Amino acid sequence: MNGEATNGKELAALLTTKMPFGKYEGRAIADLPGNYLNWFAREGFPPGRLGELLALMHELDHNGLSSLLEPLRRR
Repeated sequence: MNGEATNGKELAALLTTKMPFGKYEGRAIADLPGNYLNWFAREGFPPGRLGELLALMHELDHNGLSSLLEPLRRR
């Protein structure tokens, strides 16, 4: 992950940003299933901020680092 990805604000955004469309519309990016994130990784992430957050969550999920979000969830 790059330095920007480790920024606490970026991680917090995964918990507060909702998926705006599709099967998981309304679900927080942090709560999307791995197979859905993998699909975006194969097919291409959407442009802009949403794509950046989906790519970050995919990276965390793929590398078994989703637990980094747990302290933020407890706040």
